[in-house]
Amino acid sequence: MRANTIVMIILAGVFGVLAVVLVNMWLANQRSAMARPGDLPRDTVVVAATPLKFGDSLSADKLREIPWPAGAVPAGAFKTTKDLLAGDGAKQALQAIGVNEPVLATKITGPGQRATLSAVLAEGMKAVSIRVNDVLGVAGFVFPGDRVDVLLTRTAHSDGGPDKSYVDVLLQSVKVLAVDQVADESKDSPTVVKAVTVEVSTKDAQKLTLAADAGQLSLALRQAAASKAESTERITLSDLTGDTPEDVAKRQAELDRQKAADAAAAEERKRVEDERKRSDEKIAGLAQAVDRVGSQIDQLSKTKPTVAPAPQPQEVVKEVVKYVQPEPPARATIGVFRGVKLETYDVPRQR
Repeated sequence: MRANTIVMIILAGVFGVLAVVLVNMWLANQRSAMARPGDLPRDTVVVAATPLKFGDSLSADKLREIPWPAGAVPAGAFKTTKDLLAGDGAKQALQAIGVNEPVLATKITGPGQRATLSAVLAEGMKAVSIRVNDVLGVAGFVFPGDRVDVLLTRTAHSDGGPDKSYVDVLLQSVKVLAVDQVADESKDSPTVVKAVTVEVSTKDAQKLTLAADAGQLSLALRQAAASKAESTERITLSDLTGDTPEDVAKRQAELDRQKAADAAAAEERKRVEDERKRSDEKIAGLAQAVDRVGSQIDQLSKTKPTVAPAPQPQEVVKEVVKYVQPEPPARATIGVFRGVKLETYDVPRQR
């Protein structure tokens, strides 16, 4: 190996060690500067001393003050516990607050105000409840604070063809305020509920109220950080199978014909069964008649025959018939031909 190469490797190692030493010295100076509290302006912030849930009342034993950099105090934070609890009446938590989490004005009620949904609603927003079940409510996995899309399923009736079913995305990224009567965002166990209350604008509240009667509403749970609206389109039955409306109409017509044929076959089977029953009834009647005749013959064969009395001789009366010669008529008719003409004459008969 050449001498120049060895010199370059040694110099590179020396400079590398020197750079590591200088960086460690700089970091040590920074840590020392941050460790000196007198160098930075400090302030205090009220945080939760114990975990708080929706509706929990605030008191001095549940809060404490901790040091906080003066330039990084969160908006709406309280510097002292006295400032936070000032006013007439107790204050309550409007959402879950963890230990050492700053207690902000937006997370608690005003003095004497109850922790209700009306206190949670943002300005200009309304709370509307949607009836759901174990399927439409995403199997109970929707909790207060989640974001959902509201889907509307409808069936349009057509006079000239088959009914058409389709699904529209009615609302997107709607905040869930409560499930049934629970508004606690710290709830984490899935529960099948019957109603979900969401936060919407006045116009969207009107849409939800109308859609509840127009079709079936269902929820689609969104990803926690996905608050941006998406482009949507209507989904129909043809999108499921790739069929055109004409194909759907033909399939429906074929189903109707098959249904009519099945009904006719069932009617024919019923008719044949009725005729068989009538034939069986006639045969049964003839069998009963034969049995009755047989029983009568048996009864006659068991009875003794009666001997008729001998006929008595009767007197025979003989009749005598006498022939009397009739007397000949007194006149007779005589016919005489004169040429080709026949002439008759009535003359006395000679005796």
